Amino acid sequence: MEAAQQAVPMRRIWSFFLPLGLSASLVTISHVIINSTLTRAVDPERVIASYAIAMSLLTITERPAVLLRQTCSALVRDRRSFQSMLAVALLVFASILALGMLICYTPLGAWIFGGVFGVQGDALDAVIRVYQVLMFVSLFSGLRCVYHGVIIYHLRTKWLTIGMGLRLLGMYALSQYFIHTGVTSGTVGAMIFLLGMMIEAAVSYAEGRQLVKRMPERSDEHEVKGKRHIFGFYRPLLMSTLITVWIIPVINAMLGKTWNAELAIASFAVAASVVGLLTSFFSYFHQIVLNFYRIDPQAVRRFTLMIGFLPCLLLMTIAYTPIGDFLLGSVIGVEGELRSQSLQTLRAFVLLTLVMPWLDALNGLIMVRGQTRLIFSSQAVNLTFTVLTLLTLLWLFPHLNGSIGAWAQSIGMAAELGFVALALRRIRPMDTVLAGKAR
Repeated sequence: MEAAQQAVPMRRIWSFFLPLGLSASLVTISHVIINSTLTRAVDPERVIASYAIAMSLLTITERPAVLLRQTCSALVRDRRSFQSMLAVALLVFASILALGMLICYTPLGAWIFGGVFGVQGDALDAVIRVYQVLMFVSLFSGLRCVYHGVIIYHLRTKWLTIGMGLRLLGMYALSQYFIHTGVTSGTVGAMIFLLGMMIEAAVSYAEGRQLVKRMPERSDEHEVKGKRHIFGFYRPLLMSTLITVWIIPVINAMLGKTWNAELAIASFAVAASVVGLLTSFFSYFHQIVLNFYRIDPQAVRRFTLMIGFLPCLLLMTIAYTPIGDFLLGSVIGVEGELRSQSLQTLRAFVLLTLVMPWLDALNGLIMVRGQTRLIFSSQAVNLTFTVLTLLTLLWLFPHLNGSIGAWAQSIGMAAELGFVALALRRIRPMDTVLAGKAR
């Protein structure tokens, strides 16, 4: 049942949201620091490649740790529920560490990096050495996400920005050390990333721990009573990632079948990086819903309507005015046909930026209601429509190159939004009936 509603000032939502958006945007600077450091190596192509390949696996293995943030902010309301959350988190950390050990110190790593990613010879050993460091990033990432959840619930989101700022300072200092002493391998990038994550985790732990101490030992009104409830919420989120991680690899594989495969893949990558930078600031609508919807749903709707169209308007400004040509050419350094194709691909991403805020907000509503099983189904719908769109466009318009990937990802996300909206409309009347019977 929803709690009694009260007015939430828009200023309060803004003060909650802006630090979240800023911290998400600052993440991109982490990768700029690392890549600019690795370019100083004697053989930068080899070094950057070893780091990039290891990172591509980390984005998959780190995902279970990142999901702890949403779980914690949605379910932790007293020290008893926090202890249950911590027990689940420790199980996740142990699983991640065990998988990392298998990848780094058994033939599994050679099979993944050699068979799946196609890395051979000395390059394979270099990639595994990078991952030997990166696997610990997931542990500290998970720790910071647990305490991020506590910090977000208590509306102390400025600490996410503070933690990110200190993380960047630490990473920059270590990068300068390696630049002066010599960059010899991709492990340097992994060490910089690990230090940054350790700093951010320490800041989150210091603030989050104080907030946990202020929580009541038990709240009779809070429905979370143990680990089973938390894992029941977390498991569907985890299962959905098994689908999510396939979307980009499937798109890249299909783009390899276009008329100009290299141009298609490159233009999609350039456009996707611009869109990712643009949308990162707006990636926390679900937290707005989680923390304010039960208190004042009208305020949440007004806030979403107020800024939900901004990502689309910003991308349209970039894609359909000379700003886009300037950004791609003078700032990113893309020239020739790749620049024109990247601009075309950006235009195909407009639909995605229109859909993304509303989907994120509805996913927050799913979490508020504890119906996270819907997210697995919605991701399946997304992947299905993405693949169908890829096949259709490859058959009818193979000359569209990178735009095929952008349209496929956009239509997949639009289909996911449609599924979630319909599912929530069907479930809500049933919730009302059950509530009436309960009364």
